[in-house]
Amino acid sequence: MTDERVEFSEISPSEFFYRNRDLAGFSSPSRALYSAIRELFENSLDACELYGILPDVFIRVTPLDLYTTDSDPKAYLIEVQDNGFGIPPKHVPKAFGQVFFGSKFQLKQSRGMFGMGGKMAILYGQITTNKPVSITTSVDGVQAFTFDILIDIQENAPIILKKSSHPAEGSTGTTVRLALNGDYQRASQKVREYFKQAAMVTPYANITFVDPYGRLIIYERGTKSMPPPSKEILPHPYGMDVEALRRLIRQSKEDIMVKFMSKSFHRVGDRVAKKFLDYVGFDQNRDPKSLSNDDITKFIRALHEYDNFLQPDASCLSPLGKENLMVGIEKELGPEFVAVATRPPSAYSGFPFIVEVGLAYGGKIIPSGTKLFRFANRIPLLYDEANDVSSKVINEVDWKRYKVPQNAPIAIITHICSTRIPYKTVGKEYLADRPELERELKNAVREALRKLKLYLSKKNSIAMVKRKLNIYSKYLPLIAKFSTELSGAKRLPRYDRLLNRKQIQGDREDDTEI
Repeated sequence: MTDERVEFSEISPSEFFYRNRDLAGFSSPSRALYSAIRELFENSLDACELYGILPDVFIRVTPLDLYTTDSDPKAYLIEVQDNGFGIPPKHVPKAFGQVFFGSKFQLKQSRGMFGMGGKMAILYGQITTNKPVSITTSVDGVQAFTFDILIDIQENAPIILKKSSHPAEGSTGTTVRLALNGDYQRASQKVREYFKQAAMVTPYANITFVDPYGRLIIYERGTKSMPPPSKEILPHPYGMDVEALRRLIRQSKEDIMVKFMSKSFHRVGDRVAKKFLDYVGFDQNRDPKSLSNDDITKFIRALHEYDNFLQPDASCLSPLGKENLMVGIEKELGPEFVAVATRPPSAYSGFPFIVEVGLAYGGKIIPSGTKLFRFANRIPLLYDEANDVSSKVINEVDWKRYKVPQNAPIAIITHICSTRIPYKTVGKEYLADRPELERELKNAVREALRKLKLYLSKKNSIAMVKRKLNIYSKYLPLIAKFSTELSGAKRLPRYDRLLNRKQIQGDREDDTEI
């Protein structure tokens, strides 16, 4: 007997995110406009960096005359153009019109995790303005293709409204034009801050932004040195679960357990595989496809308990590097002093990560007090700072221990790169306080603060020398005059040589030690 009052149905991924767009950061017109700009811009950076191309990205936000009122929220046209490799025309419809189709599902460092952010922007634009997204792309610089696309939300499939081709005139890359309902007046501060921070963490990029009022903001690259592109790796045993193991077994062409493990897992060779199989009690020559559900569960439990697997290496990661991070900080903040600390590679749950921390002190741009800049895989994180693991680490710092004056102008820059960033939300705004991550952040911050402590100590010592010199220059002439009168000498002693020698010594200390 069935209950006719209950109706069962299914929805597509597009339908799910259409109904739950708040999950991806499209919760309001201001947040949606910021999120759309950010997602399209980051896709452009990825498209350039993947092929080692120095990014030149142009972003323009223009009001559309869809509403009679000039007040926000209203419709805006977002245009993002890059000089990357472009997208092959056959992939364009699904790349922009099908949720969970893309190039972000490999196990390697990437700004995006699911290839979903750009599609969410397109979905939001479609449901608020009923206008298609327009994509122009060229791979070879000879011919360019333009697509006008809508998303069939119920079927999670692209609807191609128009397709055309024209000469590319030597330019490669992709241009996306997207209309959506947004509130730039409320989003403007976040958008400008986002680009400033993006320029700090991608100092090798030229970024040009034209806001709705026609104001042009240019962030010029400060270096031509780019981080090496990340590489795809195999999953590490410590990061496996039952479903992931089932998929590996289904996809593997190996018919014995030893070869299956050495070909399917990161940093597992035949010798390590044999030792592990002896530990778990499995026949080394057994066919992996013969494992039962109970065997798979036992196998996974043993993977997590076994202590002799090598930790994942960092060959799959692409850290920014000390020089690039220093260039970005100096270019955007103009501080008096900069220190950068990079921690050795570490891992959580089988996922490798590297922590980089920069510290900037003084200068004209940094205000009094401590300012935190957070980055993950070169993405600026602007929201939910209080919930981030970096904030927790900074709040626990004993500033007196490092001789830092109260309300000193300090900026701390934290960057975490990993194959799997532990975001707490789909919107990618703050990081979970994983113990391994927290430990490495603490060590990096302490290392940078020790460098600042040394700088401040030397700076205070030199200031003291200069104060003494000022005292000498004030009283030495009087002492010389009185001495001359008392001794009956005809001329004053050459005390100016002493002052000059001390002045030269102070200048040398200023140049060499600080």
